[in-house]
Order: sequence, then structure tokens, then C-alpha cells
Amino acid sequence: MTVNSAPLAALRSGAFRFALVLALVFALGSIALLWVVERQVGGYGLEATEVMLHAEARVLAGEYVQTGRDGLLKALRRHSEGAGENQFHYQLRDGQGRRLYGDIPEGQGQLGEATIRMSEADSGPVAMRQFGLRIGDGLVLVVATDFFDFDELRARLARFTMLSGAAITLFALIGGYGAGRLFLRRLDGVNRQVERIVAGDSGERLPAIGLAPEFDTLTRNLNHMLDHKDAAMEGLRQVSTAIAHDLRTPLMRLHQRLERMGSGRGEGDVAVEAAIGEVEDILSTFQALLRIGMIEGGVGRSRFRAVPLSEQLSRMAETYAPVAEDEGHRLIAHIAPDVEVEGDAEMLAQLFTNLVENAIVHTPKGTTIAVDLEEGDGLVRARVSDDGPGVGPEDHERIFRRFYRGAASKGLPGTGLGLSLVAAIAEVHRAECRVLPGPGFALELTFRRTAA
Repeated sequence: MTVNSAPLAALRSGAFRFALVLALVFALGSIALLWVVERQVGGYGLEATEVMLHAEARVLAGEYVQTGRDGLLKALRRHSEGAGENQFHYQLRDGQGRRLYGDIPEGQGQLGEATIRMSEADSGPVAMRQFGLRIGDGLVLVVATDFFDFDELRARLARFTMLSGAAITLFALIGGYGAGRLFLRRLDGVNRQVERIVAGDSGERLPAIGLAPEFDTLTRNLNHMLDHKDAAMEGLRQVSTAIAHDLRTPLMRLHQRLERMGSGRGEGDVAVEAAIGEVEDILSTFQALLRIGMIEGGVGRSRFRAVPLSEQLSRMAETYAPVAEDEGHRLIAHIAPDVEVEGDAEMLAQLFTNLVENAIVHTPKGTTIAVDLEEGDGLVRARVSDDGPGVGPEDHERIFRRFYRGAASKGLPGTGLGLSLVAAIAEVHRAECRVLPGPGFALELTFRRTAA
């Protein structure tokens, strides 16, 4: 079903939900920022206020020292009337606690730092910070001021922070909604292609989403998977056709031999032996097909280990040298020491055994067969070659098809699955497998060397 790109669908999209999470993060961040700002401004305001109170009190105390009580009273009046808006409030009292001057009410004001509340004409009771000290003759001077400027600053910062947080959150939601609509439109195209593929149009491929590189990588990987599936299906169709074609002849021969044996016209043990041989050929073919299917299905990759390829090829060359000699061939090996690759030792042994046996069976007597192993630039190259008649360039790709047999191999034993098995093992090991140009026949496999 195609994804709905209506507005409500955009609100349910992953992009909008992600934006909603971001909006929540922005909102929480704004609250945290507001708390930090309030703490910082409040602390700074308190510190600055106390510094001003101390400075004002010391200036007035200096006036008392220089001019006495009368001079202090004049200074207090001058400071109180000097500004349009009084920044400070004062109280001067004698040793009996009687107020001599100031607008701080009696009963308010104490030595040291404290917070008091007093009424102002235009704003009612407000909190003020005060500082009191003794200045001589029992006199106590108290200076106080309010937090209006700092409270106003804190309020403005709070409003700015809240509005900024709300705006950022709103923009995040709007952006998430737009991204959700865009994402859904792109996904609609992908889902339409998926519907065509499900309906049987295997040639269709997914379009690039285009919103981010990771989405394009995902569609490329999915298209690669579809290509692999189509190749597997094509291989299955080829195998089915090849089985029907190539097994028909041995099955008919087996049927005829069994009929002759049943009618008494057979050749006795010779017929039985021939029938058993036919059955063994058929079983061998099916076993090879099953082996190829398992390898192409990825079975065995969990068993990959570091394989000492130098040792494995050296043992194989020693084993097959006398076999090749008995068949009139010569087997030579040039193997670099201490070479390892990542893989399955059993499958690699099967691969190189198939290549050497093919060379022994499909080349005339007197042929030299060579097994070479070398490494360089982080690559391992293994090559099995011979100086026989080789295969034509047109057959370089065909020889890896199941049941394919060239004209020179028609009368020889075999099922045409040996090189198919080689190709399957090479693919599961992610090794490049290619026929080299030139006289004779040379097949080279290129592996990546095992990391030290």
C-alpha cells in the first residue's frame, strides 16, 4: 500500500517525531538556560549590591570621621536629595536606638548584611538589601537599596529566553512537519517501485531517496540485493533447464540397461556395473549441485579462519605430482612461503583440487601444469595454468556456467560443474576469479591477504 502523504500522515512520520523530540530538547534546554541565567544574574546582582552598600557606608563613615555628627547629617541629606530617584535609603540612630535620620523605619535595620522589607510610595512593600555598621559614639549607620534594576534585568532575560525557546521549538516543529511531508513524498516513489516488484516486475529498482547519503546507501544496497536475487533466480532457471537436459541422457541409458536386465537380455555383471556407474554419475552431479547451492547461499562463512594457503597448496602439489606423472603430465609449483588468507580450508582445498584435476583430465599427454602462489600490495594471487590447447576467448565466461562443456570436453568424463563450483567458492571468499589471456589455459584467483 502506498504511504499516505496527507497532512495527518506527516504528523505521524518519523521525521516529525524526530523534530518533536528536538523541540522537547530545545524546550528543556531553554528552561535549563533560564535557570542558569537567573542564578548567575541573581548572584551577580547580590554581589554588586553589597559592594555598592559597603562603598556608600564607608563614604558616609568617612564624612563622620572628618566632620562629626552634624557633618554626617548634612552628607545624608545631600546624598538623599542629590538624585532624582533615590538609589539608597538610610537610617542613622543613636546608642539608645532612636532614629536620628533616614527613611528606613524604626525597628528595621541591623548591623551587618541582611534583607529587609519596607514600603515605597509607588510600589508598596519591596525587598531590600541593607548593610549596617557602628561609626562611633554609639551611632549606627544603615544603608539599604532595592533590587529593581537587577530584577528588571532578570525579568527581561527570562522573557527573552522563554520567547527564544518557544520560537526555536515552533521552528523545529514546522521544519519537522515540512521534512515529514518531503520524506513521505520520497517514500511514496520507493513504495510504488516496491509494489511493482512485488507484482512481478523484477526489472524495477528502487529510486534514490536523496534526503541524506545514508538513505541513498540503503537504496543501493537494496538494489544490489535485488540484483543478487535476480541472478540467483536466473541461476535456478538455468540449473533446472540444465538438469532436465543433461540428466535426461544418463537416466535414459540407466532405464534401458535396467529394462534389458529385467528382460534377461542384459550382459549380467557388466550391465549391473554399468548401471551402478550411471547412478554414481547422477549422484555425483546432484552432490555437486547441492554443494554449489550451499556455497552460494553463504553457508560456511561463519567457519572462516586464517588458512595457511602456502602449506595447503604445497601439500596438494606433492599429492598430485605422481598422479599427473601417471597420466603423462608434469606438475610444477612456485609457492611463496607463509601466505595466509581468510576463508574455509575445506572449500579452498576443493577449489584448487578441481582446477588441478581439470588440467590433468582435459589436457593432452606431455602438458605441463603449474601451480603458482605470490603476494604483494596486500593481495594474494593463486594461479593454476597449463600449456595445453586452452579455451577460446569466447568461452572465458561460459566455462563457469553450470553443465557447460566446451567442444574439446564433449567425449570426456565429467558433469560440467567443476568450474561452477570453483566460481561459487571464489565468490563466497570475495576473490576475483578470471581466465588470463595467452596461450594455454591459466585461471587466476586474487584474495585479500589476512591482516596481521
